[in-house]
Amino acid sequence: MNQALPPERSAWLAWLPVAATALFYSLPSDFQSHRAIQFLPQALAYAALLIWSARNAGVIDRLGLQPARFGQGFRWGLATGLVLGALNVAVILWLVPALGCDSTFLRDTPHARIPAAVMLPWFIGAIAVFVEVNFRGFLLGRLLALMERMAPALSPPLASGMAVATTALTFSFDPFLVVTFHHLHWIALWDGLVWGALWLYLRNLYAPIVAHAVEVMVMYCVVRVVLS
Repeated sequence: MNQALPPERSAWLAWLPVAATALFYSLPSDFQSHRAIQFLPQALAYAALLIWSARNAGVIDRLGLQPARFGQGFRWGLATGLVLGALNVAVILWLVPALGCDSTFLRDTPHARIPAAVMLPWFIGAIAVFVEVNFRGFLLGRLLALMERMAPALSPPLASGMAVATTALTFSFDPFLVVTFHHLHWIALWDGLVWGALWLYLRNLYAPIVAHAVEVMVMYCVVRVVLS
């Protein structure tokens, strides 16, 4: 990141979607079944992102979206996405059934009902962009900025680890994701940890965006063919 940027403002806004995600699970089941409530944490996240963007300079640099770094991000993201895609396909099609759990419900998810020509690559690519700007660019970056201010009470490695873990947990317990993918939402936990570590190492948001898109495309294609 550009060291000449002024001090960051309103980073605390990142706690809004984290709190909303946690509070969702305290609601009665009748409320949890409403789509509007399931999407509320994400809606709060994007609203917080817009407010934060309006209050800070150098938003592109802070998110890690400098155009000149796309090549680096693409290379790292492609390799990471292919590895995670292969790993998660094995988990979904082999490990989960071996443990006595169901994977066939994936045929009936909202994503499965969208035509493949729409999903590949357009819809998956758009999801990857929006999700990674939200969770890694905004949420992880802002939590890291907040925790770094707590030095020396928090060492840099501890602050980084807490920020990555909090972001990954918030991502994997996103209400819509849990409702849609049931027990398979745990896959999003290690995905979030890897994508977060990738952003932290490179400070390049293109890397997790490409990794996310490539991984989901691999899983979507293989699982769709096998379960169809």
